[in-house]
Parts: sequence; structure tokens; C-alpha cells
Amino acid sequence: MKKAILLVFTLVTFIASVSAQRKINSDYRLHIKEISDPVIIDGIIDEKTWADAEIATDFFMIIPMDTSYSNVRTDVRMAYDDKHLYLLVENFHAVDGPYMVESLRRDFSFGKNDNFLLFLDPFDDQLNGFSFGANAAGAQWDGIMFNGGQIDLSWDNKWVSKVQNYDDKWVFEAAIPFKSIRYKDGITEWGINFSRMDLKTTEKSGWAPVPRQFPSASLAYTGVLVWDNPPPSPGPNVSVIPYALGGMNRNIQEGQSADYRNSFGMDAKIGLSSSLNLDLTVNPDFSQVEVDRQVTNLERFELFFPERRQFFLENGDIFGNFGYETVRPFFSRRVGLDAPIIGGARLSGRVNKDWRVGAMSMQTAAVPENNLGGQNYSVISLQRRVFSRSNIGAIIVNRQSAAFDPGLGEDRRFSEYNRNLGLEFNYASSNNLWTGKAFVLNSFSPIQGRGVAYASNLRYASGNLTWNWRHEYVSENYTAEVGFVPRTGFYKASPSVGYLFFPKSKHILSHGPELNVNLFYNTNWQLTDNESFMVYRVRFRSQSNLFVWGAYDYIQLQRPFDPTNFSGQQLEAGTDHQWYSLGGEFTSKPQSIFTYAVSGRVGGYFADGDRYNVAGEMGYRFQPYFSLTMSANYNEIHLPEPWSVTSFWLVGPRMDLTLTNKFFITTFVQYNEQIENINLNARLQWRFAPASDIFLVVTDNYLPAPFYAKDRSVALKFTYWWNL
Repeated sequence: MKKAILLVFTLVTFIASVSAQRKINSDYRLHIKEISDPVIIDGIIDEKTWADAEIATDFFMIIPMDTSYSNVRTDVRMAYDDKHLYLLVENFHAVDGPYMVESLRRDFSFGKNDNFLLFLDPFDDQLNGFSFGANAAGAQWDGIMFNGGQIDLSWDNKWVSKVQNYDDKWVFEAAIPFKSIRYKDGITEWGINFSRMDLKTTEKSGWAPVPRQFPSASLAYTGVLVWDNPPPSPGPNVSVIPYALGGMNRNIQEGQSADYRNSFGMDAKIGLSSSLNLDLTVNPDFSQVEVDRQVTNLERFELFFPERRQFFLENGDIFGNFGYETVRPFFSRRVGLDAPIIGGARLSGRVNKDWRVGAMSMQTAAVPENNLGGQNYSVISLQRRVFSRSNIGAIIVNRQSAAFDPGLGEDRRFSEYNRNLGLEFNYASSNNLWTGKAFVLNSFSPIQGRGVAYASNLRYASGNLTWNWRHEYVSENYTAEVGFVPRTGFYKASPSVGYLFFPKSKHILSHGPELNVNLFYNTNWQLTDNESFMVYRVRFRSQSNLFVWGAYDYIQLQRPFDPTNFSGQQLEAGTDHQWYSLGGEFTSKPQSIFTYAVSGRVGGYFADGDRYNVAGEMGYRFQPYFSLTMSANYNEIHLPEPWSVTSFWLVGPRMDLTLTNKFFITTFVQYNEQIENINLNARLQWRFAPASDIFLVVTDNYLPAPFYAKDRSVALKFTYWWNL
């Protein structure tokens, strides 16, 4: 296995040496000048600044084809002053008819809205950046970019925008404070691209051309924003974000009386430079974060839910993207999972164009009633850019227990410490056709001792052919108590290959097969899992999607397992199970006011049983103010005694009321028969000023039958973003 990793390192380095070259779209250049008169953000083009500005136009089509100019005209202008970066976009109509949007909800779904997006790469490293945009009704979009084209929309910052609709176009105007983004002083060329989605024509287009196999956010294909002078320094960049909260919690099932709480806390953002930021928090509260959507869990291992808390998001990739999705040495959701956070500090950003740094330390309080002592969580990560779009990284993760309360005795939840050290190489060719990763991790714990994990992969993605080779090793005693490693003690090999056809058809955009194989071996190289999956995908020009699949599963249980995750009865470790299954899914076109998706599967299951599943979702919107979505998931499992037939529903409506792009009410109900729970969550948000909000959140949990309340919580929270 180690020889295989060395081979991948060597191959990747060779590819890197031959692919490092001039930036692909460096000939696409937009010159930006300082404003000639004040800009008012109103969506009206009446300032001299915009008459004088250079125009980025003649967008290239990305889908349905990437070989011609777009049929939809988009004109973009940019300008700046000493405090703001300004953007004006004219999105012309190519087909008569109203715009298409879901709602005014912030951070909308890209493929379900007429929209315009800006992608900024202020260091022109083609790896990290920022995205801002709006849909045709004025809902804002903002996110932080990482891994060369992925976007985390949980990140919010302070900026203003306005959309105006006209007969022949919709106009988007925005002002983005320099204090809201990170960039290096003195750099006069930034990477930049613009993306337009027009659902009436089903065209996605970009200013600098992007091959259709990549997202329009791909930073490898950005053009160049050329400044007439170096961007102004943001100056003193200190923001204080206090909050005040009042609330009530009550455990009705245990017969407890209501517990009322009043709390205060504060976050602070201190710009140590235009590219390096220090975040501080004291007594943070995250009650306004939307709760996780429940899922039917038939897996043998822990499920992953993404981080949504603002404090952990900016430059979060330097901490959280180390390793693979199931071998993560650091996962920020572990911090404060079982105990309140007292406070913490977080340094992140760039030292220069080649070096990124991240350092974080968080302290949690003791919870003696849960046998939990105070904990300190610390992580340090460094990245060094190499070649055109690659980097080498290192990480240190440490969880350290404070002095234990003697009352905890031997039942304490955590050992004295758990530590992880890691090295990683991330590769991306200049044209993004080749990507890969290789890493090695060592863990240290007083109980498990020293553990090790290492893995690598290499992926190729052209317009038609995609293939990937990936392998992993995680020792039995590898531990990452601040990470996400649901499975240990295995070798894994995961080859995959896919091919897409692009026919000359009025209805079909692309279609083709894909094969994925996951082979797991125990540390004695005995096969324990074979998950083979063949899928055929069809993407229609209307943006609807269809895929059908077949799968073969072989599992030798390494631990006892309840195949229903419900009954409490378990299959024995060491037993063999294998089966075949078939399924498919269809998703309707997003342009319709009424949308739907349906999926299903039939086939075998553990213990020579059978599993049947059908799921669906229906949505209707009164754009742009209200949308209603109903989802349902039904599973029926046939097993021998003592299980017999087990069935359970997961059902839930979701309602979004967006009276303006600053006032939102989201309500959803989730009935999960598998865990015998009904969850009601209602969340009101009023953004009374940029990045400043009032939240009212109500959460109830009920027993399905009889309909008794188990617990209830209410929180009213006020936050204000104050720039000093």
C-alpha cells in the first residue's frame, strides 16, 4: 500500500511538472477604474461611473453546449472607491416571459433560479475566493470558495445589493465592502469570472469560457480583473458582533419545569492585514442555526452532517478538508457538541500568495452530570502552494482534558488527550483535468496508543471520460476524537469510471454509464465489503434528470448490527450477507411552478431479506414570496424472525415565506417513524441591517402516538454587526 502511495505521488508530480503553464483564460481581461461620481445601489443605471466603465459582455455558453457564444446577452461593469467594490449587471431577456425564481430566500439553489453570480479570486491562485450574486427577484447569494471551485453558502458577510426588473432585462447592482473580503495589498490582478443562469432558455453561460464538465465556479478558468491602481487598503478592520438572547427550554417528557435563560456573548473579527483575520468569541450561541434535516438511517456507521455555525466557516477548508470525507482528523462540529463553549480564538488567512495559515483554540465547560470535564480543542494547519494550482499541507489537532472533577471517577467521558499529526499533498492541474490527493495521519492517545491512516487518489475528468483510482488504509487503533472517522481497521480500494455522450438532440443534453466499486479488506487482507454500483444517467435539455442503477453488495459484518437500526435485535459479527438491488430517480425541470422528484429501489438485504423503498418530493411556489415542499420516504424491510416485516415513514412539509429579501419565515415538520419522533421547527429571521438580525426560533419534539410533547425550546436572539 505504501508503495502504491509513493507511485501516486510520483505520477502526480510528473503530471504537475508537465502541466504547469500559463493561466488558461489570461486573455480575458476586464479593467476596473475608480468611480467618477458616487454610486447609489438602486438598480438604476444613471451614474457617470457606469457610462465610463469597461463592459464585460459576449458570454460563452457552458450548457447545453460549450462551443459557442451564449444566446442570452449579459453586460457587466465594475468600479471601486476607497471602501467598496461595485458591480452592475444587465441581464437581458432572450425569450419573453416572467423570470423564474423559487423565493427571496438567501443562498438560493443555483439550478432553480434565474441568477447571476460573481466569482472572485483575489490572490489569483485559482484555489480560494469569494462568491456574490442574486436571483432575478433580488435574493442575495454569498459564499466562500475553496478547492478550486466549491462554495460554502453557510458563510454570510456584510454587503448590499438591489435588483430592478424591466421589460427587456433585470439589473443587479451591488456594493461589497473591501472589509468583507480578504486580499493582498499591492496585487493589481485578481482572478474573476461571471456566471449567468437563464432558465427560460435553459442556458448557463460564463464570461471567461468554462468546459461543460466543470462548474461555472471553477477558478481554473477565471479571467483577469485588472486594477488601474492597487486596490485600496481596507484600513482598520475591526468588527464587533454582540448578541443578546432570551429563551426557554423544557423537558416535558421527564416532567421538568421550564428552564428560562438569558445570555449575552460576542464575536469579534479583527483584520490583522487585508488577507489575515483573527476571530474571537466569548460565550457563543448558535440557536439560530437551522437544525439538521432528519434522514432514514440504515447505515452501520455514523452519518455526516455539515458545519453551519458562522464562527467556524471562513477559511474553514484549511481545517476541515484535510483528508477524505470519511477520514477527517478535524471536524468542527465535535467542538461544543456535548458541552457549552466558553470562548475561543481563530486565526486564518494568507501570509502571502503562497502560504496559508489556520490556528484555532476553543475551550468548553465541564458538565459533571454527564461525566464530562472541561476540554480544550486546538488545531494548527499550514498550506504551501506548489505548481500552478496545488499545495502541500500539514495539520496538528489536539484535544486536551482539563483537570477532572474527582466526582467523575472512572466514568469520565474522555481520556486525558487525543492528538493527530498529518501531511497532505493536493494536486490540481492548470486545466483541472487532473486532480488528486495523498495524505498520511498519525494519532496518539493514552488508551489506544499510536495509530496511522494514509490514502491517495488520482482523478481524470475530460468532457466525455471520467475515471478515478482511490485507496485508503486506517489502522484499528487510529483515533480522531475531534475528527470524523466512522470506520477503522481496514484497507479500501475504490476504482470508478464513467463516460458521457452528447448527442445532437433537441431533448437530451447528455447520457452515459458510470461504474463505482468499493472494496474493503480487514487488516489481514480478507475481503469484508464489496459495494459495486452501476448507474446510467440522462440529463435533459429542460434540466430534468433521470438515472437508473443496479448494485451488488457483499458484507461480512465485523461487529454486531441491527439491520433495521430500530428493533434492538442484532446480527452476529462474522456473518456473511450478499444481495442485488435495482433503483432509479427522476427529477423534474426546475422552470415549472410545480416541481417534483421521485425515486425507488427494490432488492435484497441482510440475512437473505428484502428491502423496498420509495421516496418523493413535491414543491409548489407562489414566486417569489412563498414556497411549499412536501417530502416522503417509505422503507419496508422483510427479514426472518425475530424481525419479520419492519416499515417506517419519514415525512415532512417545509414552508418558506419570504416577504422581502430581508424577512424570512421557514417552518418544517419532520415525522420520523424510525426514531419515533415528530419534530417541528419554525425560524423567523429579520435582517434589519446588513449582517445584523433578529431571530425567533421555536422547536418542539413530540411522540407520534399518543401525540405528547417531549420537549420544547424557544429562543429570541438579537445580533448586530458593528464596524469600529
